[in-house]
Amino acid sequence: MTTSQASRAPESSRTILGIDPGPEQSGVVILQDGRVRLADVRRNDDVYPLLRHGFDLIAIEMIASYGMPVGAEVFETCVWIGKFERSAELAEGATISPRVVRVPRKDVKLHLCGSPRAKDANIRQRLIDLLGPQGTKKQPGPTYGVKSHAWAALAVAVTAAECAA
Repeated sequence: MTTSQASRAPESSRTILGIDPGPEQSGVVILQDGRVRLADVRRNDDVYPLLRHGFDLIAIEMIASYGMPVGAEVFETCVWIGKFERSAELAEGATISPRVVRVPRKDVKLHLCGSPRAKDANIRQRLIDLLGPQGTKKQPGPTYGVKSHAWAALAVAVTAAECAA
């Protein structure tokens, strides 16, 4: 990736669903033509209807092992990743067969910030630099409405938009 690629918003004409999975709730973002069309945190069961909308790409943040012990929540999140992936593959009525990619958090950090040590605040600022500020209710900006786990979902979507062939 060249410096010029890293400093501009994704110009993809694709529609991408980004998911930051969790054990009970997941952050979701729809990125269309390089713009945020939906940003939300939903119960996992409420993510399924989104998977049927004929996205060009569905990007799901993937769990990675760093050699530390993990709890039941991590394993439950892994189960949900599999459920989302399978549901997207079986989605009936999809106008486009979605391509599902799993994006490890480390890849997001490296792609957006150039460092595996980047923190959530660094990633959020990089997304604002790429896409634009949140703005206000009266004058919403390109990232207006993105909050909580939807920032991680947006990071996954942007990374997938720029890196997936």
